Amino acid sequence: MKIETFHTLEAVLQTGTFAGAAKQANVTPSAVSMQMKQLELYLGKPLFDRSGLQARPNQLAHQVADTMRQALHGLEALRAGHGLAVEGVVRLGVIESMQPMVLPGIMRYLRDHHPKLELRLVRGRSSSLTAAVKAAEIDAALVAQPPTGGSARLRWTPMLKRELVVVAPPNVTDSNVAALFRQYDWIRYDRQTVSGGLATQYVSTHIREIRGTLEFDSAPAIAAMVSAGLGISVLQTPDPSVLRTHPLRVIKLGRSAPVLTLSMAARKSDDDNRAVEAVREAMQMALASYQREAVAAAR
Repeated sequence: MKIETFHTLEAVLQTGTFAGAAKQANVTPSAVSMQMKQLELYLGKPLFDRSGLQARPNQLAHQVADTMRQALHGLEALRAGHGLAVEGVVRLGVIESMQPMVLPGIMRYLRDHHPKLELRLVRGRSSSLTAAVKAAEIDAALVAQPPTGGSARLRWTPMLKRELVVVAPPNVTDSNVAALFRQYDWIRYDRQTVSGGLATQYVSTHIREIRGTLEFDSAPAIAAMVSAGLGISVLQTPDPSVLRTHPLRVIKLGRSAPVLTLSMAARKSDDDNRAVEAVREAMQMALASYQREAVAAAR
């Protein structure tokens, strides 16, 4: 089995589609599909659910990627002629909504694998953190990637896709989204953000009648107001910790749901920066672990 096949599997999991993996790996979608079928033949088990319009990776696909990820990074480091020890300082920006999910895993991974690497954390919004990466004020950032793909000056590594959902007061029983918009005010998330823009585009396309609108730039504040019965909103799927604090009714939007891509942005000039690569690896491992735990908790 060629090593490139496992890199392709990683790209499929990161981007969510064969087409996205093909673009990232600079090959055709048919080449990606062929590699995945070869890997399935090698394992003797399916890696994808192909019953829908798009192939969806199953649990085995994630297990294979998790097993190979660290080994592949180690091989790349050895091939480049240096050891695995990494030292220095990396200034990392992380948007507020992702900090509880990713920071514990990143810190644990770096402590175990690169104890001499110091991480200096910066928080902010996607727009300000992306601008800080461009200006070399920070080295990398986990941010919402614009639907257009983002600045060509940066290296974008997709880390996680998050579906937008409607959140409603916990006592709501009606799952008709249009009816809820007639019954409750719409509490918008800031339209200047990527997720707020996606939510606005969805509502303008699919909802004909809106009762009223408010707008805030804090997802936790919006969750608190919705939980108190003051309106509904379109947000990223809430983290379980948010739901424990502020109970909500979560209503999925189906195939038309907007999908937010969370990516690590870094300067292309840092492609060979071992410290930045170590943080990228830590972030991938942390989010892979988070997703496994989320899947297990949902069962």
